[in-house]
Amino acid sequence: MIELLGILLLVQGGGGLINRLLGSTEPSWFVQLHLLPPGMHVVASALMVAAGVGLLFAERSRKQRRRSE
Repeated sequence: MIELLGILLLVQGGGGLINRLLGSTEPSWFVQLHLLPPGMHVVASALMVAAGVGLLFAERSRKQRRRSE
């Protein structure tokens, strides 16, 4: 379940970041682009990518620790 959340954050954040960096004004299906003011879109998207990557790496390391015990 944590992996699913990590992937979701990564996809939403990455897609929203690409959407804004390419200059699109449409929010598309990216949640943060619908909920936050325009000035926060890039920062929120970058934070979502970082959080998604962090969750995925933390879950991977937790599973590796469990296997080695």
